[in-house]
Amino acid sequence: MPKVNLDAIDRKLLRYLLGNARMPFLEIARECGISGAAIHQRMRKLDEMGVILGSRLVVDPQVIGFDVCAHINIAITSAELLQQIVEELKKIPEIVECHFITGKGNLLAKVYCVDNEHLMRTIFDHILSIKGVSDTETSISLREAFSRQVNIDFLEE
Repeated sequence: MPKVNLDAIDRKLLRYLLGNARMPFLEIARECGISGAAIHQRMRKLDEMGVILGSRLVVDPQVIGFDVCAHINIAITSAELLQQIVEELKKIPEIVECHFITGKGNLLAKVYCVDNEHLMRTIFDHILSIKGVSDTETSISLREAFSRQVNIDFLEE
């Protein structure tokens, strides 16, 4: 995907929204010194360019009963099965992220489960049962230290 150049107002707009996605566009417009219509146009432009991937509500998994977060390194038997395996992994609701990786293994999945028994069933009954998955290595997250979006301050003109 081609990289886009953001001007100072685009960066300021994104900075506000990354800090508070619920901030009203008119308030952002006042802070940026431009009209509300201009903010809407810029948002549409950023969306069309693929800068903004959408907006979403973020739920704390632990508060609603998902007490186990784990990262599962998944090794596969053949690169030819990679896309098929990814499609099967998408069907497992406990998997919230999946990344192609380098090093030991081929895929890294982030999963949320209610307890260790649920995690074990997810690994053995679902992930390891996929044709082409040869091995897994699981790391259980004890607690998330922090999570954040990319820092757009590194994008200077």
